[in-house]
Amino acid sequence: MVIAKFPPNTYTSKKLYYSSLLFHLRISTMAIHSSSNQDDSNKRAMPSYFNLPPLDVSNAFPQATPASVFPPCASDYFQFDDLLTPEEQAVRKKVRECMEKEIAPVMTEYWEKAKFPFQCIPKLAALRLAGGTIKGYGCPGLSILGSAVGTAEVARVDASCSTFILVHSSLAMLTIALCGSEAQKQKYLPSLAQFQTIGCWGLTEPDYGSDASALKTTATKVEGGWILDGQKRWIGNSTFADILVIFARNTSTNQINGYIVKKDAPGLTVTKIENKIGLRIVQNGDIVMKKVFIPDEDRLTGVNSFQDTNKVLAVSRVMVAWQPIGISMGIYDICHRYLKERKQFGAPLAAFQINQQKLVQMLSNVQAMFLVGWRLCKLYESGKMTPGHASLAKSWITLRARETAALGRELLGGNGILADFLVAKAFCDIEPIYTYEGTYDINTLVTGREVTGFASFKPVIAQKRSRL
Repeated sequence: MVIAKFPPNTYTSKKLYYSSLLFHLRISTMAIHSSSNQDDSNKRAMPSYFNLPPLDVSNAFPQATPASVFPPCASDYFQFDDLLTPEEQAVRKKVRECMEKEIAPVMTEYWEKAKFPFQCIPKLAALRLAGGTIKGYGCPGLSILGSAVGTAEVARVDASCSTFILVHSSLAMLTIALCGSEAQKQKYLPSLAQFQTIGCWGLTEPDYGSDASALKTTATKVEGGWILDGQKRWIGNSTFADILVIFARNTSTNQINGYIVKKDAPGLTVTKIENKIGLRIVQNGDIVMKKVFIPDEDRLTGVNSFQDTNKVLAVSRVMVAWQPIGISMGIYDICHRYLKERKQFGAPLAAFQINQQKLVQMLSNVQAMFLVGWRLCKLYESGKMTPGHASLAKSWITLRARETAALGRELLGGNGILADFLVAKAFCDIEPIYTYEGTYDINTLVTGREVTGFASFKPVIAQKRSRL
């Protein structure tokens, strides 16, 4: 309501002022009475344009192409493709084509809704990435570098999709392959390799994240099986997984054991964690187990202590290191195209010196990240990779990816906060990757312990209390 105000310093101006006020109050009262008879959802009269859908970003901002039409790769400046075998190059090409054409057009919508695009699973299954380095049982048997490059190409277009595959393949499937019995491998791996069934991996608990070895979920031996009691948190894929690989403390030995839990097991409940700002497509869940019975045949006999999980984490940490490489490639590719398309002050943004400096810094990061990731894979293949190597690669690469995302955010200006142009989405997706599979700080301390011989994970006061 707009009322013309008159300085009430004269009788006439006061009269006009209060007459105007009375008139608008009557109009407002009539409007209230009129709207009271309408549906509750439409009590306030709004102009018709308030209900219009938003403009398609291509029409709202025609000067630059959104990420739904993904740009060609421009980030392999040092031609690292030459370091790949023909088989690894074929994996890269196949995954890149599928992600650009089939997945890119829908990812922004699902990221915004924080929902999973289940219709994309058959397309991801056709890429033959599930199972990664596992040989046999319907798995692709890729080299570690081939699997890593495939992970990066998925992450280049969408980080959530790469996390979905990583949890399913490099954690759930690999645990069964490395720690399961032959019968368990034959039973579970073929359908997991085809994405006919989905897996998740439950280690983290509400009270134990970085300190995962202190987990308190229990497994109690009973006739014919085990009873699991406890809670897990942040478990990716858990809300729709068919198979849950769960780690629990054996009440008899006090050691960590592994178990395969079916989604319909009595006493098992899974609820989605809401309100995430990163990896929004990934369905992270809280898992609660109350007297969940697990038959003996689903006990992973190769997991008898927390150290046995390291066989799995060694591979998965390599894959996680390649996620931010792919994300940074995608950010660079989007920015490279955007700066050529977008014009200000009568010239493309790419013509400005400060923008070129930022773009080249991003490109430099990608080259260095790729080389570190490549060397990590070669160390793994030769049997020389240590936990310190993997931790240093993961921590340093994610740090550089954060910088790359921040620079990309600057280059896109206002469009740098829109998921439509990828960078804002990638900016947020980097954050959970910076934290999971070991935070930056914890991974730094793993490498620090290896190069100095001193472990510094626990403060002195905590070490003293543990000895009491």
